Amino acid sequence: MIEKKHSLKTELAYFANLKVLTCAALMVALSIICGKLLAFNVGTFLRFSFENMPILLTSIAFGPFIGAITGGLADLIGCLIVGYEINPIVTVGAILIGLVGGLVYRLLYRLPEIVKIICSVLISHIIGSVVIKTFGLSAFYELPFELLILWRLLNYSIIS
Repeated sequence: MIEKKHSLKTELAYFANLKVLTCAALMVALSIICGKLLAFNVGTFLRFSFENMPILLTSIAFGPFIGAITGGLADLIGCLIVGYEINPIVTVGAILIGLVGGLVYRLLYRLPEIVKIICSVLISHIIGSVVIKTFGLSAFYELPFELLILWRLLNYSIIS
């Protein structure tokens, strides 16, 4: 299989492609549905959901910049629709899930497809969800970071 070379210029050209923008918008909507409306809440700060799946699909298919924008918009619009307060640190975590997922996938271009996907999902979840979003939730709810990160590590181990 021949891998297309992706550059910043190629990914910026995606912004002018109506099909890519439509697909990204659908992924934003799907992320909101999976993350806010179909989620299983456990207490006030733990939630089992597949909100990151559409973000990761977008970042793998169209690159890290489209994935990052998809993650940020999904978090912001989802919070507004459901009525959550916008937590900027959690939004940065959602952006990083798309960015890191796409970057890891692109950097591992020589590996088999399944390995690229597994590494992309795991690394983006660790950085975006387990570390950054946990820090944001810890600060917002004034909970001990160490305790919260253990629960969220278990949470995202199951989700991944």
